Amino acid sequence: MLVQDVMTPHPVTVRVSASVKEALALLAKYGVTSLPVVNSAGRISGVVSEADLIRETVASDPRLREIPVEVAPVHTARTVQEVFTPMPVTVRAHDDLSRAIELMTTTSVKSLPVVDEHDRVVGMVSRSDVVKLLARADSVIEGEVDELMRSLGHGDWLVEVHDGVVEVTGPADRSERSLAQLAANTVPGVVEVRVS
Repeated sequence: MLVQDVMTPHPVTVRVSASVKEALALLAKYGVTSLPVVNSAGRISGVVSEADLIRETVASDPRLREIPVEVAPVHTARTVQEVFTPMPVTVRAHDDLSRAIELMTTTSVKSLPVVDEHDRVVGMVSRSDVVKLLARADSVIEGEVDELMRSLGHGDWLVEVHDGVVEVTGPADRSERSLAQLAANTVPGVVEVRVS
């Protein structure tokens, strides 16, 4: 499975000059946890996350202080430039999805910008995208694998799916088994393929 099979194309982006409030409004409006930060050419400059934007934004409530004290003014970030993470971890649309998952789980990053060969943002892939993919109903996966086998001229092969594991019965020789294995693995939501 490739990143392009799961990513959200044409993601919402933000410029470094945008205000923190504008970026927060975009996160809230689109229900995302981070935004790619791009320059005027649409090239990736960094990423800004919920944590970046809310860190030090909410002042402590003065009513909770026992003794009123004079509090020094706290610097509150005003623009994305002040809080974003430069040089983000990125992936390409044709990268293996397993590579993106490895990056997300080892770096604790919830989502990754997907860039083209010119570092222009073409998508976003998130942990929740992967969860939705893996949660697809077995009946949907089975229908898609079955249709794929028919389109390859093998409508006589039996396809069954249980918990994302595809079982293909019918391929007669090594090349047919290899074809069934490769084809079934391209269907979103497949976690394993068994051919007999």
